[in-house]
This record gives sequence, C-alpha cells and structure tokens, in this order.
Amino acid sequence: MNCKQIYLNFSRLSEYAKSPALLFARLAVAYGFYGPAINKWSDMSAVADWFASLGIPFPTLNAYMAASTEMTGVVLLTLGFLTRLISLPLIIVMIVAIVTVHLPNGFSAGDNGFEIPLYYMLFLLLFVSHGAGKFSLDRLFFGEKS
Repeated sequence: MNCKQIYLNFSRLSEYAKSPALLFARLAVAYGFYGPAINKWSDMSAVADWFASLGIPFPTLNAYMAASTEMTGVVLLTLGFLTRLISLPLIIVMIVAIVTVHLPNGFSAGDNGFEIPLYYMLFLLLFVSHGAGKFSLDRLFFGEKS
C-alpha cells in the first residue's frame, strides 16, 4: 500500500468522525454563548449602559437583541435545530463584539483581544457550510442534506 492509498483510506475513515465532531463543536459553542447570555439577562440595564459607553446606537434595543440572539443560539445549537440559520446572527454578534470591544486589544485572548470571538465566528462559519451533522434535529426534520 502506497502513501496515497494510506491517505485516502484515512480520509475515508475520518468521515465517520464528522457528525460527532459537529455535535461536540455545537455543544462547545452553545456553552460559550450561555454565560454571556445569562449575564446580559441578569442585568440588562447595566448592559445597555455599557453598550452606550461603547457608542453602540440604540443601546437598550441592541442589548436585548444581543442577549436574545445568544440565548436562542444556545438552545438551537444544543438541539442542532435551524443550525445554519442561527449561525448567521451569531456571527454578526461576534463581529460587533470584535469591532466594539476586542479589536483595540489586539489578537491575544489573554489581553481581551479578538482571538476567542474570532474562533467562535470560524466555528459558526463551519456550521453554516456543513450544517449540524447527523446528531441533530435538523437531520431529523430536514433530512440528510440539511
């Protein structure tokens, strides 16, 4: 067996890991959004004041929209339901977080930079392009190509 055949066999076998990997990635990203969503809902007026200090327009409305998007994302990503759809507004939340909070601090997560929100955004892009995988309500309701 030559190197090409070994690689092709490995690639074929690794396809079996796709759906479990998507499941674990969805759960990890959902968990990552859970804390910020709960924090926002626990003191919405403080979040609105913080958003205002960052120059975000309509800070109260945007605080509710961000918190609602994050909490909806937690539920839908966990269930693997409407995964491609919910990933888009979550990407927007990450773009706003990067531009308004993290970008001035550089890349490093240790300096509150944009590293972590960028990683979330990349995972969300994978969900948009690959869907939720076999272990999801998307697969149950919409079929294999969901």
